[in-house]
Amino acid sequence: MAETREEWIKKRAYTLWEEEGYPTGRESIHWEQARYEREALEGSAASSKGKEVKPKAKRTATGAKTNGVVTPAPKRTASRKTAS
Repeated sequence: MAETREEWIKKRAYTLWEEEGYPTGRESIHWEQARYEREALEGSAASSKGKEVKPKAKRTATGAKTNGVVTPAPKRTASRKTAS
């Protein structure tokens, strides 16, 4: 049985989360990245005329994009307040 589009995105988002070291608060970023990758895969299939169809580039809210690869935004560090 073939997995659905949503299952593929869910698995890919989980893999992205693991690759980044299990950060908190980046679920939506991983989900959007996985969705973008799936759209790119679906768009790379040949059209009915035999020509490759390229997906439109999408920008994410965070991170830099270079040659179709989205680089994650730098990790945030918690700041501590000192008692005065």
